[in-house]
Amino acid sequence: MWSGEELDLDAYLARIGYAGEPAPDLPTLRALHRAHVRAISFENLDVALGRRIPLDIKSVQAKLVGRRRGGYCYEQNSLFAAALERIGFEVAGRGARNRSRGDALTPITHALLVVTIDGEQWLADTGFGWQGPLEPVPLTDGARVEQDGWVFGVVAEAEGVHLLRSLRPEGWADLYSFAPHSVYPVDFELMNHYSSSHPRSRFVGQVVVLRPGSEVRRSLVRSALTSVRVDGTTEERTVGPEELAGTLDELFGIELDAEEAAGLLRLQSTEI
Repeated sequence: MWSGEELDLDAYLARIGYAGEPAPDLPTLRALHRAHVRAISFENLDVALGRRIPLDIKSVQAKLVGRRRGGYCYEQNSLFAAALERIGFEVAGRGARNRSRGDALTPITHALLVVTIDGEQWLADTGFGWQGPLEPVPLTDGARVEQDGWVFGVVAEAEGVHLLRSLRPEGWADLYSFAPHSVYPVDFELMNHYSSSHPRSRFVGQVVVLRPGSEVRRSLVRSALTSVRVDGTTEERTVGPEELAGTLDELFGIELDAEEAAGLLRLQSTEI
Protein backbone atom coordinates (compact mmCIF):
# COMPACT_ATOMS: atom_id res chain seq x y z
CA MET A 1 0.00 0.00 0.00
CA TRP A 2 2.69 2.53 1.02
CA SER A 3 5.51 1.29 -1.26
CA GLY A 4 7.66 0.31 1.68
CA GLU A 5 9.56 -2.14 -0.50
CA GLU A 6 10.91 0.83 -2.52
CA LEU A 7 12.26 2.67 0.53
CA ASP A 8 15.95 2.65 1.42
CA LEU A 9 15.26 1.96 5.09
CA ASP A 10 18.87 2.26 6.19
CA ALA A 11 19.15 5.69 4.59
CA TYR A 12 15.91 6.82 6.24
CA LEU A 13 17.02 5.62 9.68
CA ALA A 14 20.35 7.39 9.24
CA ARG A 15 18.57 10.60 8.17
CA ILE A 16 16.47 10.70 11.34
CA GLY A 17 19.31 9.53 13.58
CA TYR A 18 17.67 6.28 14.69
CA ALA A 19 20.10 3.71 16.05
CA GLY A 20 19.20 0.10 16.72
CA GLU A 21 17.20 -2.65 15.08
CA PRO A 22 13.58 -1.52 14.47
CA ALA A 23 10.75 -3.93 15.23
CA PRO A 24 6.97 -3.58 14.79
CA ASP A 25 6.33 -2.72 18.44
CA LEU A 26 5.30 0.33 20.46
CA PRO A 27 8.77 1.33 21.74
CA THR A 28 10.04 1.39 18.15
CA LEU A 29 7.04 3.38 16.94
CA ARG A 30 7.56 5.97 19.66
CA ALA A 31 11.27 6.26 18.97
CA LEU A 32 10.85 6.51 15.20
CA HIS A 33 8.10 9.12 15.50
CA ARG A 34 10.16 11.30 17.83
CA ALA A 35 13.29 10.94 15.72
CA HIS A 36 11.43 11.82 12.52
CA VAL A 37 9.82 15.03 13.77
CA ARG A 38 13.10 16.10 15.38
CA ALA A 39 15.05 15.63 12.15
CA ILE A 40 12.67 16.61 9.33
CA SER A 41 10.82 19.92 9.45
CA PHE A 42 7.40 20.68 8.02
CA GLU A 43 7.79 23.00 5.02
CA ASN A 44 5.93 24.03 1.88
CA LEU A 45 8.82 25.69 0.06
CA ASP A 46 8.30 23.83 -3.22
CA VAL A 47 4.62 24.84 -3.19
CA ALA A 48 5.62 28.45 -2.51
CA LEU A 49 7.97 28.26 -5.50
CA GLY A 50 5.18 26.93 -7.74
CA ARG A 51 6.66 23.46 -8.14
CA ARG A 52 4.79 20.19 -8.51
CA ILE A 53 4.78 18.00 -5.38
CA PRO A 54 5.23 14.31 -6.32
CA LEU A 55 4.24 11.76 -3.69
CA ASP A 56 5.78 8.59 -5.10
CA ILE A 57 8.16 7.20 -2.52
CA LYS A 58 11.26 7.59 -4.70
CA SER A 59 10.62 11.32 -5.10
CA VAL A 60 9.75 11.84 -1.44
CA GLN A 61 12.83 9.90 -0.37
CA ALA A 62 15.10 11.91 -2.67
CA LYS A 63 13.86 15.18 -1.17
CA LEU A 64 13.38 14.38 2.53
CA VAL A 65 16.07 11.71 2.96
CA GLY A 66 18.62 12.40 0.24
CA ARG A 67 18.67 16.12 0.97
CA ARG A 68 18.30 18.29 4.09
CA ARG A 69 14.80 19.30 3.07
CA GLY A 70 11.41 18.80 4.68
CA GLY A 71 7.89 18.54 3.37
CA TYR A 72 4.27 18.95 4.30
CA CYS A 73 1.88 16.34 5.64
CA TYR A 74 1.41 14.24 2.50
CA GLU A 75 5.17 13.92 1.98
CA GLN A 76 6.02 13.44 5.66
CA ASN A 77 3.39 10.82 6.40
CA SER A 78 3.87 9.02 3.07
CA LEU A 79 7.54 8.60 3.99
CA PHE A 80 6.74 7.58 7.56
CA ALA A 81 4.08 5.10 6.38
CA ALA A 82 6.54 3.52 3.94
CA ALA A 83 9.10 3.10 6.71
CA LEU A 84 6.56 1.62 9.11
CA GLU A 85 5.22 -0.74 6.46
CA ARG A 86 8.75 -1.86 5.61
CA ILE A 87 9.41 -2.63 9.29
CA GLY A 88 6.19 -4.63 9.57
CA PHE A 89 3.66 -2.29 11.18
CA GLU A 90 -0.03 -2.25 10.28
CA VAL A 91 -0.59 1.27 8.90
CA ALA A 92 -3.71 3.06 7.65
CA GLY A 93 -4.23 6.61 6.42
CA ARG A 94 -6.85 9.09 7.63
CA GLY A 95 -8.05 12.44 6.31
CA ALA A 96 -8.67 15.23 8.82
CA ARG A 97 -10.28 18.65 9.09
CA ASN A 98 -7.99 21.27 10.57
CA ARG A 99 -9.74 22.84 13.56
CA SER A 100 -6.86 24.95 14.86
CA ARG A 101 -8.10 28.06 13.04
CA GLY A 102 -11.43 28.57 14.77
CA ASP A 103 -14.98 27.32 14.29
CA ALA A 104 -15.18 27.51 10.50
CA LEU A 105 -15.91 24.22 8.73
CA THR A 106 -12.76 23.35 6.81
CA PRO A 107 -12.33 20.74 4.06
CA ILE A 108 -10.56 17.45 4.69
CA THR A 109 -7.03 18.37 3.69
CA HIS A 110 -4.76 17.01 6.41
CA ALA A 111 -3.31 13.51 6.10
CA LEU A 112 -2.32 11.44 9.13
CA LEU A 113 -1.74 7.80 10.03
CA VAL A 114 -3.26 5.24 12.38
CA VAL A 115 -1.00 2.37 13.45
CA THR A 116 -2.44 -0.78 15.02
CA ILE A 117 -0.28 -2.68 17.51
CA ASP A 118 -1.63 -5.72 19.39
CA GLY A 119 -5.19 -4.65 18.59
CA GLU A 120 -4.74 -1.08 19.87
CA GLN A 121 -4.79 1.94 17.58
CA TRP A 122 -2.32 4.81 17.79
CA LEU A 123 -2.51 8.16 16.09
CA ALA A 124 0.82 8.76 14.35
CA ASP A 125 1.39 12.09 12.63
CA THR A 126 4.81 13.41 11.61
CA GLY A 127 3.30 16.10 9.39
CA PHE A 128 1.24 18.55 11.45
CA GLY A 129 4.09 20.91 12.09
CA TRP A 130 4.76 22.93 15.22
CA GLN A 131 1.48 22.00 16.92
CA GLY A 132 1.78 18.26 16.34
CA PRO A 133 2.71 15.50 18.80
CA LEU A 134 6.26 14.33 19.33
CA GLU A 135 5.15 10.72 19.75
CA PRO A 136 2.08 8.62 18.87
CA VAL A 137 -1.11 9.29 20.83
CA PRO A 138 -3.46 6.45 21.89
CA LEU A 139 -6.62 6.59 19.81
CA THR A 140 -9.08 6.18 22.67
CA ASP A 141 -11.73 8.52 24.02
CA GLY A 142 -10.39 10.53 26.94
CA ALA A 143 -6.74 9.68 26.27
CA ARG A 144 -4.30 12.23 27.65
CA VAL A 145 -0.53 12.08 27.20
CA GLU A 146 2.32 14.35 28.20
CA GLN A 147 5.32 14.57 25.92
CA ASP A 148 8.15 16.65 27.36
CA GLY A 149 5.62 18.98 28.98
CA TRP A 150 3.40 19.26 25.91
CA VAL A 151 0.00 17.66 26.59
CA PHE A 152 -2.28 16.08 23.97
CA GLY A 153 -5.71 14.53 24.32
CA VAL A 154 -8.23 12.62 22.21
CA VAL A 155 -12.00 13.03 22.42
CA ALA A 156 -14.63 10.91 20.65
CA GLU A 157 -17.38 12.80 18.87
CA ALA A 158 -20.50 11.79 16.94
CA GLU A 159 -20.32 9.30 14.04
CA GLY A 160 -17.05 7.82 15.25
CA VAL A 161 -15.08 11.02 14.71
CA HIS A 162 -12.01 11.57 16.89
CA LEU A 163 -10.68 14.99 17.86
CA LEU A 164 -7.02 15.64 18.67
CA ARG A 165 -6.47 18.49 21.14
CA SER A 166 -3.53 20.14 22.87
CA LEU A 167 -3.51 21.68 26.33
CA ARG A 168 -2.42 25.32 26.44
CA PRO A 169 -2.08 27.62 29.47
CA GLU A 170 -5.53 29.01 28.61
CA GLY A 171 -7.13 25.56 28.24
CA TRP A 172 -7.71 22.87 25.60
CA ALA A 173 -7.28 23.86 21.95
CA ASP A 174 -8.65 21.77 19.06
CA LEU A 175 -6.14 20.65 16.44
CA TYR A 176 -8.01 18.42 13.98
CA SER A 177 -10.80 15.87 13.69
CA PHE A 178 -11.03 12.75 11.55
CA ALA A 179 -13.46 9.94 10.79
CA PRO A 180 -12.60 6.24 11.23
CA HIS A 181 -12.60 5.25 7.57
CA SER A 182 -9.28 4.68 5.82
CA VAL A 183 -7.83 6.85 3.09
CA TYR A 184 -5.16 5.68 0.67
CA PRO A 185 -2.19 7.09 -1.25
CA VAL A 186 -4.52 8.02 -4.10
CA ASP A 187 -6.51 10.14 -1.63
CA PHE A 188 -3.28 11.79 -0.48
CA GLU A 189 -2.73 12.70 -4.14
CA LEU A 190 -6.14 14.41 -4.34
CA MET A 191 -5.61 16.40 -1.14
CA ASN A 192 -2.09 17.24 -2.28
CA HIS A 193 -3.44 18.69 -5.53
CA TYR A 194 -5.78 21.03 -3.65
CA SER A 195 -3.18 22.11 -1.10
CA SER A 196 -0.46 22.75 -3.68
CA SER A 197 -2.51 24.55 -6.34
CA HIS A 198 -5.89 25.87 -5.17
CA PRO A 199 -5.91 29.66 -4.70
CA ARG A 200 -7.62 29.26 -1.31
CA SER A 201 -4.91 26.94 0.01
CA ARG A 202 -2.84 28.59 2.74
CA PHE A 203 0.25 26.94 1.28
CA VAL A 204 0.10 28.67 -2.09
CA GLY A 205 2.11 31.84 -2.56
CA GLN A 206 3.66 32.06 0.89
CA VAL A 207 6.36 30.41 2.97
CA VAL A 208 5.16 28.09 5.76
CA VAL A 209 7.84 26.30 7.80
CA LEU A 210 7.05 24.63 11.12
CA ARG A 211 8.92 22.55 13.67
CA PRO A 212 7.79 20.92 16.91
CA GLY A 213 10.43 20.58 19.58
CA SER A 214 10.85 19.39 23.13
CA GLU A 215 11.75 22.81 24.53
CA VAL A 216 10.51 25.23 21.89
CA ARG A 217 8.19 25.03 18.90
CA ARG A 218 8.74 27.31 15.93
CA SER A 219 6.58 28.67 13.12
CA LEU A 220 7.69 30.76 10.16
CA VAL A 221 4.77 32.04 8.06
CA ARG A 222 5.73 34.57 5.40
CA SER A 223 8.28 36.65 7.34
CA ALA A 224 6.84 36.17 10.85
CA LEU A 225 8.88 33.85 13.05
CA THR A 226 7.12 32.70 16.23
CA SER A 227 8.69 30.62 19.00
CA VAL A 228 6.49 29.05 21.70
CA ARG A 229 7.76 27.38 24.89
CA VAL A 230 6.03 24.84 27.14
CA ASP A 231 4.97 27.52 29.65
CA GLY A 232 3.21 29.45 26.90
CA THR A 233 5.90 32.10 26.57
CA THR A 234 5.92 33.42 23.01
CA GLU A 235 8.58 35.31 21.09
CA GLU A 236 8.01 36.89 17.69
CA ARG A 237 10.27 38.59 15.20
CA THR A 238 10.43 39.38 11.51
CA VAL A 239 12.81 37.50 9.23
CA GLY A 240 14.04 39.65 6.36
CA PRO A 241 14.48 38.16 2.87
CA GLU A 242 18.26 38.18 3.21
CA GLU A 243 17.98 36.23 6.50
CA LEU A 244 15.68 33.51 5.19
CA ALA A 245 18.20 30.92 3.97
CA GLY A 246 20.26 31.19 7.17
CA THR A 247 17.18 30.99 9.38
CA LEU A 248 15.91 27.90 7.57
CA ASP A 249 19.29 26.24 8.02
CA GLU A 250 19.93 27.23 11.62
CA LEU A 251 16.47 26.86 13.17
CA PHE A 252 14.75 24.33 10.90
CA GLY A 253 17.56 22.19 9.52
CA ILE A 254 16.62 22.99 5.92
CA GLU A 255 19.36 23.45 3.33
CA LEU A 256 18.48 25.20 0.07
CA ASP A 257 20.27 24.97 -3.24
CA ALA A 258 21.13 28.17 -5.10
CA GLU A 259 18.01 28.11 -7.28
CA GLU A 260 15.71 27.61 -4.30
CA ALA A 261 17.39 30.33 -2.28
CA ALA A 262 17.12 32.80 -5.14
CA GLY A 263 13.47 31.96 -5.78
CA LEU A 264 12.50 32.34 -2.14
CA LEU A 265 14.45 35.60 -1.88
CA ARG A 266 12.38 36.98 -4.76
CA LEU A 267 9.15 35.73 -3.19
CA GLN A 268 9.90 37.18 0.23
CA SER A 269 11.09 40.48 -1.24
CA THR A 270 7.68 41.05 -2.87
CA GLU A 271 6.02 40.99 0.56
CA ILE A 272 7.92 43.95 1.97
